[in-house]
Amino acid sequence: MSISRRLFLTATATIPLLGITSRKSVARVSLGNATLTTVSDGNLVLPGSFIFEPMPKAELGSILSDFGLSAEQVMPECNLALYQDGANSVLFDVGSGPDFVPSAGTIVESLDAIGVAPEDITHVVFTHAHPDHIWGLLDEFDEPLFYEASYMMGRSEWDYWWNPDTVNTIGDARAAFAVGAKRRMEAIEDIVEFFDDGQEILPGITAVSSPGHTPGHMSFEVRQGSNAVLVLGDAIGNHHVAFRKPEWESGSDQDQERAVQTRKMLFDRIINENLSIAGFHLPDGGLGRVEKSAEGYVYIPETRK
Repeated sequence: MSISRRLFLTATATIPLLGITSRKSVARVSLGNATLTTVSDGNLVLPGSFIFEPMPKAELGSILSDFGLSAEQVMPECNLALYQDGANSVLFDVGSGPDFVPSAGTIVESLDAIGVAPEDITHVVFTHAHPDHIWGLLDEFDEPLFYEASYMMGRSEWDYWWNPDTVNTIGDARAAFAVGAKRRMEAIEDIVEFFDDGQEILPGITAVSSPGHTPGHMSFEVRQGSNAVLVLGDAIGNHHVAFRKPEWESGSDQDQERAVQTRKMLFDRIINENLSIAGFHLPDGGLGRVEKSAEGYVYIPETRK
């Protein structure tokens, strides 16, 4: 008898994984009869220059001191948002997988800790195609990990990474990003669904164009009645300088000037519409609220649950 991939995975699912510590969801909010939960994919370890290089050093030092951070290294959390409304289980991005950095790629264990298996995910919606958001797409058989899911990506984001010229124009530091994104996108080429800005892609989920971090980056308003959360991806990429000085250009953004315009637009919308936020790299689970302050904005995390 031949052993199918599905049978193999089912049979091995009960074998203990030695040395792996399950990561639990760290924050959850209710939206009517639905919930939005953040689920950890671990964290990144980055040189501070990746973010801070274009920023004015004197003012930057004061801000980093306020937050107890080093200019030499940052270790942002990676928090995927999971929306469940009884009919759909929607995962925003898929994390890093095993091939990006050793400190990330824990999404399967984190989902398991809250009783969610890969086959329970009905939709995967991408904010953008950087490694920590899309490299977790494939399993050890180079097939989609969330094999029962429909895959959705903004049309302009897909076109950018699919373009064969991107690897030559993105710069040497990010060339591997382009190669890795294209490889994973090829696995879903025949099944991916595209959407555009302002489109309700699923009941209660509307796409919000937020370019700059990548050319086609998308955020999403998740709404049930008067309750809403803005899933930001990396459009507001940290809780320190992005909040304190949204007008500062960040080295993590591919189009730094446009990313500044996007951050300002998003903060205005968040404050004016009193939206909660889910940020991929924000701390304490990445789920919380925003308040205006004399120095800019302040991130207020949800209480851990």
